[in-house]
Amino acid sequence: MHAMQYEITLPADYDMDVIRDRVARRGRLLDDWVGLGVKAYLMRERGLRGSPVNQYAPFYLWNTVEGMNAFLWGGGFQGLSDDFGRPSARQWTGLAYEEGQGSRARCAMRRSQPVPQGVPLAGVVADAVGEVRRLAAGNGALLAAAAVDTGRWELVHFSLWEHDAPEAGGDVFEVLHLSAPGRDRLPRGRQW
Repeated sequence: MHAMQYEITLPADYDMDVIRDRVARRGRLLDDWVGLGVKAYLMRERGLRGSPVNQYAPFYLWNTVEGMNAFLWGGGFQGLSDDFGRPSARQWTGLAYEEGQGSRARCAMRRSQPVPQGVPLAGVVADAVGEVRRLAAGNGALLAAAAVDTGRWELVHFSLWEHDAPEAGGDVFEVLHLSAPGRDRLPRGRQW
């Protein structure tokens, strides 16, 4: 599993209905994308749910590098780049993934944290796997994942929820659409 996210921060007075309309028109284009586990079309608005910014920030869980590369180099990403400029697309290597019992994604949580220096890495990733299990078992959780960027030594936890009061900390996003053509093929548990 590979995780990816890009963030497009918009002006404070930007009409976020433009993003809602864009996702309503184009969101289904990835509903059958080969190699994609999940794409959560995420948005947050300045002043709501603690957000300091207006932002469009889709989050992806990929089953295959080929699917991710086909999206990035084969045209899927180009439309966004044409409309907003090419954003930096962060990528993380998957550590763990679990399914929850929720049925519809309304809210997403993303929490990033540095991997501390001077501690055994095995303990850090064991804690990350445990946190994924805890999040996925939460009331209303659809799924939870953890991944790591070893270039920046940053750990990211991502979870989807069917309500607006998730049992997780971090940045809160509204889910506008969920494309999940390969969700059932995302490997469960720890990724090694």
